[in-house]
Amino acid sequence: MNKTIKGIPGSGGTFTGKVRIIIDEKHINEFKAGEILVTRQTSPAWTPLFMAAKAVVTEVGGSLSHAAIVAREYGIPAVVGIRGITGELETGQQIEVNGTSGEIKVFE
Repeated sequence: MNKTIKGIPGSGGTFTGKVRIIIDEKHINEFKAGEILVTRQTSPAWTPLFMAAKAVVTEVGGSLSHAAIVAREYGIPAVVGIRGITGELETGQQIEVNGTSGEIKVFE
């Protein structure tokens, strides 16, 4: 059964792939190119990850948050403002990020 979770549209587009949860900057080096970055929030120190990420999902933020703005600059989908998402998803899990509608679809 698939589950849909609603957030705030941050950057348009759709991507389906694997999640990589990164909670803090100490674990940034664990991120692999082509994954979906799922985190609490981003700051300028996280910007290099956007070059490798195919989509971004954050717990905090709105359409003018760092994650949303940088995702738009790099042309990747982003959904922001989903409280508790880092505890709801798991690294390696398959999801679809729809940055246009602000929804993520979790494949179970």
